[in-house]
Amino acid sequence: MKKKMTYLFCAVLMLGIALAGFRPNAAEAAGGAVKIALIIESTVDDKGWCQAMHDGILQAQKELPGRIEYSYSEKMKPVDAGSAVLQYVSQGYHIIIGHGAQYKNLMLEMAEEYPDVTFAFGTSAEIGPENVFTYMPQSEETGYLSGLIAGMTTKKNTVGLVGPVDGGDAARYNRGFVLGVQAVNPKAKIMVAHTGSFADFVKAGEVAETQIKAGADVLTGSSQQALGALRAVADHRDAPIWWVGQDIAQIRITEGYKCIAASSYNYGAVIVSLVAKLDAGVRGGECIPLNFSNGGFVFAFNETLKNMYTGAVEQKVNETLEKFLATPDTLDWSAVDYSKL
Repeated sequence: MKKKMTYLFCAVLMLGIALAGFRPNAAEAAGGAVKIALIIESTVDDKGWCQAMHDGILQAQKELPGRIEYSYSEKMKPVDAGSAVLQYVSQGYHIIIGHGAQYKNLMLEMAEEYPDVTFAFGTSAEIGPENVFTYMPQSEETGYLSGLIAGMTTKKNTVGLVGPVDGGDAARYNRGFVLGVQAVNPKAKIMVAHTGSFADFVKAGEVAETQIKAGADVLTGSSQQALGALRAVADHRDAPIWWVGQDIAQIRITEGYKCIAASSYNYGAVIVSLVAKLDAGVRGGECIPLNFSNGGFVFAFNETLKNMYTGAVEQKVNETLEKFLATPDTLDWSAVDYSKL
């Protein structure tokens, strides 16, 4: 009888250990390795939205040696991503990130089902449940810098913007771009169009080509779909048609010879913050902002195109950067009305 009771006790103990692996908590992660999983709709090398988060997590691993274990799942449509989430939960991951507003409903549903796991999604400024973080790039700052460059560089007084959808950080970037152009070149014509998709490279290229035919000689765009627009610009190899990027990786690719400058999201700042909050016992219920002031953005000129920005353009950009570093969240991007352009 005692032997049977011993076996039963061991079985219950092992079951408890197994379930603990399915539902990690902040106390277990504090000071030890934090297991972070990333779910994305594109790939980790898309030279845009998804690569920015992937690179940010890798950067956070360098900043916090031994603190972060990392895995990712690529090309996950929201309807299919649930199985990946369940797998990560079963493997004891502490933080599961659905990188894109399209994962909002999935993250919220899973957060309710697994209250001891921390979930995150963005971009969103809303405040979620106590085990859900959101993150919102104040990308009107990066858009504003792009707008300054475009407004001071255009020779035809016409610039183009290829957006994905009019929402989230894309809406902030686009309107920041408009404000930047208007600040230095109020007479410039600004063409704004949306593809309706974050990942439709073909449509983005078609929109960019339409804007180029209409006279745009400097273009920009955000999210991974923007790579299609950059490729359209690069097709005009010998024409003075240029690009201002929303990811520094665009400077380094084949088409980068057309990219005057670019800003990138440094999601490393978000990841480091998430680990710190888990260490402090905070598992969600907050929105983490990204801006130049908190290290959430980085900016770089393309050194092979110095003739395009040396002088007044570079000076204006640097002056503006100093202002953003000192005081974030100062641009009234929401006041921009496309119908009045």
